[in-house]
Amino acid sequence: MKKFKYLKLSKTKKLRFIDNYFKKKLYIVFLPGFMSDIEGKKPQYLFKFAKKNKLGFLSLEYSGHGKSSGDFTKGNISIWSNDTRRVIKKIVKKNNFILIGSSMGAWIALNQFRYFKSLIKGFLGIGSAPEFLTRLMWNKFPKKTKRELLKTGKILIKNGGYEYPITFQLIKDGKKNKVLHRKINSKIDVTMIHGKKDEVVPVGFSRLVLKVFSKAKKKLVIIKNGDHSLSSQKPLRKIIKELQTIIKNMI
Repeated sequence: MKKFKYLKLSKTKKLRFIDNYFKKKLYIVFLPGFMSDIEGKKPQYLFKFAKKNKLGFLSLEYSGHGKSSGDFTKGNISIWSNDTRRVIKKIVKKNNFILIGSSMGAWIALNQFRYFKSLIKGFLGIGSAPEFLTRLMWNKFPKKTKRELLKTGKILIKNGGYEYPITFQLIKDGKKNKVLHRKINSKIDVTMIHGKKDEVVPVGFSRLVLKVFSKAKKKLVIIKNGDHSLSSQKPLRKIIKELQTIIKNMI
């Protein structure tokens, strides 16, 4: 496994990332999900693919994630989107890139179109979960949970065998980062991959992402026995296949 690197953003802030540097090549930029790191199967699998095909690659851990500095409970969509923007600017520079966003990473990815629209040449979503903080959490929380969150500012949520600390500031910031009402007119390939057996994020979220793109060549791939993470061998091969199609269509 290639050594991880750190990008120092300030005296107290550094973000861990992994990259495959190429000066004038297409990059693959993988954005992980909520509480995920870059040691998982998806970033490692995509990194190997980029290396083998002599493509640039970047994946990062947002602040409070993995071994990046910061407290997870102080982070939010605005902060993590900004972390991503800064790392892309520093590592990918002016190179064209294909964005791959897993779960919350797809939300962070949609925010990057504000800054890098002309450089983004394709977008692939995996179990995409934009606006999940309001649509899947706050709007569905029982009154008791909402009261507890308002009173203490933080609760623990159990979902799909995982435990997540959810803060009120995170929910509030999520409401400021609405992306599904936007229209992005990039003429690129946009492919959403979603597991049919995803118990965390409904397939409908991938359909909503596709609606955001008014001029893109759009595709929805539903993996029959796929779960939310799509990290086993078969879905990973499918992800690579769809990525290869996006690359081929660029030529």
